[in-house]
Order: sequence, then structure tokens, then C-alpha cells
Amino acid sequence: MPSFKTYKILYLFVVLSACNLYSQEADSTKQKSTLGFGGPDQVERRLEKDEEPKNSFFDFEFMQPYFDFKSDLKKNTGFDFGLDYSAVYFGASESLGEKNASSGMVRLYGSWELVNRGKGNNGALIYKIEHRHKYTEVVPKFFGFEMGYVGMEVPAFNDDGFRMTNFYWRQRFKDGKISVVAGLLDATDYVDVYALASPWTGFMNFQFSTGSQAVYIPNDAALGIGIGAYITDNLFVIASLSDAGADPTDPFKSFETFFSNNDYFKSIEVGYVTSRDRFYMDNVHVTFWHSDGSDVTASLPGWGIAFSATHYFENSLNPFIRGGFAEDGGTLLQKSITAGLGYQPKAGGHLLGFAIGWGEPNETTFSEGLDNQFTAEIFYRLQVSKHFVITPDIQYLINPALNPDESSIFVWGVRGRINL
Repeated sequence: MPSFKTYKILYLFVVLSACNLYSQEADSTKQKSTLGFGGPDQVERRLEKDEEPKNSFFDFEFMQPYFDFKSDLKKNTGFDFGLDYSAVYFGASESLGEKNASSGMVRLYGSWELVNRGKGNNGALIYKIEHRHKYTEVVPKFFGFEMGYVGMEVPAFNDDGFRMTNFYWRQRFKDGKISVVAGLLDATDYVDVYALASPWTGFMNFQFSTGSQAVYIPNDAALGIGIGAYITDNLFVIASLSDAGADPTDPFKSFETFFSNNDYFKSIEVGYVTSRDRFYMDNVHVTFWHSDGSDVTASLPGWGIAFSATHYFENSLNPFIRGGFAEDGGTLLQKSITAGLGYQPKAGGHLLGFAIGWGEPNETTFSEGLDNQFTAEIFYRLQVSKHFVITPDIQYLINPALNPDESSIFVWGVRGRINL
């Protein structure tokens, strides 16, 4: 078996070779506004969304020279970056243990367009590093279990410390109709995405996010490859293969576990969109997935199906229906159905979100005979300034499966995010 150092050298060789190969195939097509197959938190999507005009109360005018510098840097070199800080607090009416949870994180993320800059068939190096830290004994990720609820609250908010989420190469072909990503990936960037899935800007309960808690989601920084392609102008397919046992706090170890453990997460998604530039806004898709399980994450092998249908009406009202079924796989729920909507009366302005969901706990992850759960959430994201949002949130949890003494629990929370 080649050494760990050898894998890193091979990885860099592949990236540099790709740069050299595709630089010889530069085309004259101007880059489209669409950013491929990524969800709202895919790095390039996030950078674009953060720079869009906002309908807010005020702005940080004194920082305009800094933002002008970023814009000039991207224009002149293809190097773009973002820095943000987010924090979350939750309180609960009842709990098996602690009644409060809070944590924060700082993220540095960006893209460096190195091949065919400004053209349709461009290639870029994508990166994201973070520091996640807690403010209370229990972190929001595990607050659901602390209350006796089978589910997670904003699982990204934990106590991992320094970690890596992304480090991969993204290459487009056929004027963006085909995209390939290879390297250390985050599955939530391309699996079962929709507009309100982001734990930084959308719903906080994980049932209303990627996979509806009925899909096994591998850890971030999982070595793998993903390919997305438009079969027609409206039909697309996305396929992926990645390490099922990655550890984002030790990201380059995935080069070792990918080849030695042979535990993989596989997915294929088929869907319909009204147009390429509305990929995660007007989207109907079905996702098939399979996991080999992993000793690293203590997950069992399994498979499942997820579905999603969402549409933006008049660019303001966004109803959706989503859900999934899992057979083993270490998921939290084995059956899940959710429905809801987002309402944003002015583009770039405040956002109201509401959702309800039903879920059946996975009997191989927990035990047989647990009650089915019902979940409701409502949030209001205040666009305080172009670069600062604050989101009050209320949830109502009915029949928390691991807390039979309580028929319902109220959860209230608040999330803040500032991006620079």
C-alpha cells in the first residue's frame, strides 16, 4: 500500500495535470451566471449570494474599500474569498438534561479560478476551513438528543475545533452543462439540495435540511468525486462516490481510509429544473443513495430514497414538499415527510420560513417501538444589513421519541451571521 505522503503527492499531481490539460482547451464562451449544480452553501454559490444586492436597514459603508479590494482581486486574479462568523443559541421548555445549547464558528472559504478564467469551461480550486466552538456544555448539534428528540439542530454547530470542509477541484465542460468535482467534498453541496436547506441562512431543524434526516450524510472533507450533467435543457443527473468514514478534523487521512477501508457513500440523483440558473429554486428530483457503513462513524450499511419538489412563485413564495425512506444506514429517521414554504416579499430582504414534518425513528439506529415524531418550525430572517442577518426561531416538537414523559417540547432560538 502506498504511503500517506504518496497519496498527497498524487493528489497534487492530478490537480496540476488537470490545470495543464484544460488550459489547452480554452474556449471563447463567456461565463454564464449559473453556478452549476451546487446548493445554497456551495462555496461559489455562497460567495455570489453574499454579494447580491440586499434590501436591509443599513450597510457598513465604512468597509466599502475592503469590498472593492475583494472585487478587484477577483477580477484581476480569479481569486475570491469570504470570511464569516455565525453563532446559535437554543432554549427548551423541557429536557432530559440541559435546557440550553449554544455554539459559534468562523469560516474562511473561497475559490481560485485557475483555468479559462471568465469562460464557460472554467476550472477552479475550492476551499473552506473552519473553527467550530461551543459556548455551553451541550452543543446545538446534540441538543435534540439532550431533550429526548430523535433529531439534530443545526448539526454544523458543534465543537470540532479547527477543521476542513472543502478542498477540491471543480471543472466545467460543455459551457457548464457538465460539472465535475474531485477532492475533499461536502455531500450537502450537491445531494438533495434546495433553497432553504442551509443551516446558516435557512431552517435550523435538520429534518428540514439535506436528506430530511432519512439520508446518511458522510462527514465533510470526504475524498470523492461528483459529476453533474444536463441531459436536456431541463433534465439533469448527478452521481457521486465518496469516503463514508471521513474525519474533517483530520481531513487528509481520507486519502488513506478511501483506499484502505473501501467504505463508500454513493448517490445518484435525477431531476427537473425550469432553467439552469434556477437550479435549487425550481427543482423536482429523486435521490437514490447507498452507504457501505463505516467504523469511523459507527454507521451500518444501508440505502434509501429521498425526494424533493420546490418552486419559486413570483420570486417571493417558495413552497416545498420533501421526504425520504431509509433501510438501515445509520440514519436518524427511516421514514420522513416534510412540507413548508419560504416567503421573501422583496428580493434580498427579510425571509419568513415555516415547515411541518413527520418522522419515524430508524429502528436499527435506535430501537423498535419508538413513537413517531411531529415537528414544526417557524423562523424570520432579518436582513439587518447587507452583511449581517439575525434569525429568531421557534420549534414545536410533538412526541419526542426518546423522552416518553413529555408529549411536546417548545424550543426557541436565535442565529446570527456576519460575512465579510
